[in-house]
Amino acid sequence: RLQPVESGGDSVQVGGSLRLSCEVVGVTNGSYCMGWFRQAPDKEREKVATLDNFGDRSYADSVEGRFTISKDATESTFYLDMTSLTHEDTATYYCAADHPRRVLVAGDFTHVCDYTYWGQGTGVTVSS
Repeated sequence: RLQPVESGGDSVQVGGSLRLSCEVVGVTNGSYCMGWFRQAPDKEREKVATLDNFGDRSYADSVEGRFTISKDATESTFYLDMTSLTHEDTATYYCAADHPRRVLVAGDFTHVCDYTYWGQGTGVTVSS
C-alpha cells in the first residue's frame, strides 16, 4: 500500500513560485506512477501533472511551461515546482500514486495509472 503525504502549500503573490513535495510512504521495489491534481472551490478536480514509471511527463495545458514534476533519486519523493503563479492556480493540491497496470490496447501493451492512493492535500493561495 502506498501513502502519499503532501507538503509545501502556502500563500504566495501573483508571479511567485512555490515547490510542493509529496513523500510516498510504502515504496518498495517495483515501479509506480504518480501525479499532481488540484481542486479549486466550486470547480472539478483537475489533473495537473503526471510522471509515469518510464519517466515520461505530462501537463495540463493551463500549467504547461510553468510547472515541472520531478522526483528525487530515492524515487519515494516527488515534487511540483510551480512558477509564474496566477490567481487561477489557487487550489488544494493533491498527489496520487499507484503501481501501473499493463493493459492491451489495439494490439499493443501499454501501462495505465489508476491513481488509487491519495494524499490529504495541501493548500496553495495566490493573491495580489
